This record gives sequence, structure tokens and C-alpha cells, in this order.
Amino acid sequence: MKLSDNKATLSFSNGSPSVDLPVYQGSVGPDVIDIRKLYAQTGMFTYDPGFLSTAACQSAITYIDGDKGELLYRGYPIEQLATSCDFMETCYLLLYGNLPNVQEKVSFVKTIKDHTMVNEQMQFFLRGFRRDAHPMGIMTGLVGALSAFYHEGSDLNNQKRREIAEFQLISKMPTLVAMAYKYSIGQPYMYPKNHLSYAGNFLHMMFATPCEEYVVNPVMERALDRIFVLHADHEQNASTSTVRLCGSSGTNPFAAIAAGVACLWGPAHGGANEACLNMLEDIQRMGGVSKVGEFMTQVKDKNSGVKLMGFGHRVYKNYDPRAKLMQETCKEVLAELGLENDPLFKLAMALEKIALEDDYFVQRKLYPNVDFYSGIVQRAIGIPVSLFTAIFALARTVGWIAQLNEMIVDPEYKIGRPRQLFVGSTQRDVVPLEQR
Repeated sequence: MKLSDNKATLSFSNGSPSVDLPVYQGSVGPDVIDIRKLYAQTGMFTYDPGFLSTAACQSAITYIDGDKGELLYRGYPIEQLATSCDFMETCYLLLYGNLPNVQEKVSFVKTIKDHTMVNEQMQFFLRGFRRDAHPMGIMTGLVGALSAFYHEGSDLNNQKRREIAEFQLISKMPTLVAMAYKYSIGQPYMYPKNHLSYAGNFLHMMFATPCEEYVVNPVMERALDRIFVLHADHEQNASTSTVRLCGSSGTNPFAAIAAGVACLWGPAHGGANEACLNMLEDIQRMGGVSKVGEFMTQVKDKNSGVKLMGFGHRVYKNYDPRAKLMQETCKEVLAELGLENDPLFKLAMALEKIALEDDYFVQRKLYPNVDFYSGIVQRAIGIPVSLFTAIFALARTVGWIAQLNEMIVDPEYKIGRPRQLFVGSTQRDVVPLEQR
């Protein structure tokens, strides 16, 4: 962060003296006005619901240019990472700032594989949930419970112990998600196989049974690995901000990540891909492609209550770069499975065509986002819709950890404490019960 030669001057119409505020420059992106001393100088706070115009931290991890449709992890374009690197390399990059060389990758992958198993008592913990419980409800509990089994990583301020907890989280998340799935369908849990890749091991734990040998399909493995890469981090979104805010109190990493999982569950955040596939299935039940025009007409009608899921993004005002990559993966997976004529994929393409050509959607920049195609890919692989958000949490864990680490070593790190504009009752006296 570099102090700019420019200053922002805040002036008041009531004759109060103006205030000069420092301006800082990042390496790329908008400058920021430093308002840390604003209250001391003026007795006022800023008002910014949703923090849409507030930079709450400085970060060197992920950069998004929504107007250009650009996403960079540590400076590397997501398109290059998704086509030239696997998820383990991406994890190393997010955690340590650079892509690993061959030896660094071998060592890192081995470290992750050394922690893939979970304590056997976690199975008994699972049994306390109903079989039909939502996987994200289960995951929130399981991730938080890790702190009760792995005490050595509970000290947020001990870097070595914190690093062990980080490795445990990255390696155990696939195991926990697969356990939650197996529990829901009444199948036995499958132990990790550490000779497999990160994505391959997850597929094995999800779909293998003790009855017969399971062979990982390399196309499905590659597709899942790409999903993990595309979802690994996404700047200061709601769940990442939650992890930072939770971690700012000094809580243990497991609790901070569990808070991120809980936030991600929302349909406006990680649950969007689940909502998107449900929308496609609803249209299919209405009549499929022939009903797309009718559906889009309803979307345009503000009084209909019908929403177009998987289009538009809070940050991207151009085509989401992850959506292009996911569309490629979608085609590869469906071709491998002989599902080129998959009705939901055809439906998705018809929706996208209208959205890219119809002035209503073009003017509002409602381009497809990553959720639009990732649901179709996961469904084709065999992952149930209810598990989509848990897959998202699995992938995003490394981003949350990188962001948490960055906050902890930031010399300006403080416990989060947003301010408010109070609009409630002013002071009043309690009236005795018999007189109310």
C-alpha cells in the first residue's frame, strides 16, 4: 500500500472546517480514502450498507476487475491456472504467494496426503444428525468439531501449529464431505487412498463401495479439479469476510473456517449453484426448451417473482471468466458420458443465448456466472444437488485459510468492529408493569 500524493478533502455545508484525508494506492485497482481518523476529526462515521464502497483490509491474494471480467490469483489469470495448473499447485500459490517447483509440489502434496484421515470418533459425531439433514448443516458442525479433536492447531498466534491446522483442514475437507454424503445415503464410509490425486481421492470416497473396485475416470477427475481451482478464492466476498471477522477475535482456525462454511450456505452466495440447477429442473418440468421464452418473459416481469439464477454477479459486470472455463468442462464431461444431448445442458444453452442477445439482459449485464454451468457438471458426475455448496466449501477452504493468514500477520490487524447508524428509540424510562 503506497501513500498517494493526492489527498481527499471533505467539506461541510454547515461551515464546519474541512478535513483532509490520506489517499492510498494499491498495485492495481481503485485508490482508497483512509477514513480511520474520520470519527476523531469530525465525530461522524461513514454509512456503507453491505460495505460496497469500503476496503476493510489490504490484500495481496486475489484481484478482480469486474468490468474487464478478470480474476487473478497472486497475479496469475484464472484462465492460465485452470488450464496449466492443478488444485494442489493453486493451493500452494494461494498459501505461499508463488507457484511451486517440482520438489516443492511433491513435498506439499505429501504433507496434504499425510492428513487425509479423520479421527474415528467423527463417525459417531455424524450419527447425531438426521439422515436427511442438509449437508451444509452437517459440514458446519463437523468442521467446528475438528477443533475438539485436533487441539495442536487451536492456537491462532502460533504459526507452526496454525500451519498444521491449515494442512488438516485442506486435507480433511474432502473426507468430511464424502462422509456426510455416505451417511445421507446409508452407505459405509470409504477411507482415503493416498496414492490418488486430491480430486481422484474425493471421487473414490464419494462413489466407491467395499463391494467392488472403483476406477477413477480421468475426465471426471480433471473436471472436479478445475471446479476446485475456479472456486479456491474470490477476494473479500461474504464468507471470506466472515472468516476474517471471526478470526480477528483470535479464535482457532477450525472455528473461523466453520463460520465461513455457515455463511457460504446462503442461496445468495455458495447456494447459488444449487438454486441454479433447481431452476433448470423446474423449467424442464414446465416443458423444457420450448418454455424458455415464456420463462424469460416472466423473469422480466417484476411482479412475477420469478428470478433468473446463474446470471449476473455482484462484482463482474462482464462475462464471468470462470463461466467460460466451466462451459468448456461441461462439454468435456457430457461428451465423455455420452450426454451431449443432455436436456438440462440444451436448456442452459438456450437460456444463455437469450440472455446474451435480449436487450433487457444485455443492458443489465446479466451474463452467465460460474454457478450456471458448475451445477450441470456436478450433476453429470453424480454429485447430488444438495451437496453442491459443500463442494464449494471444500474448494474455498484454502482461500479462507490464505486470507486468515494474511490478516493475522498484518500489523494493522484489529478485531473487527463495524459501526452503525442508530435509528431506534432514544432514552426512555421503564414504566412499572401495572401502569403499562
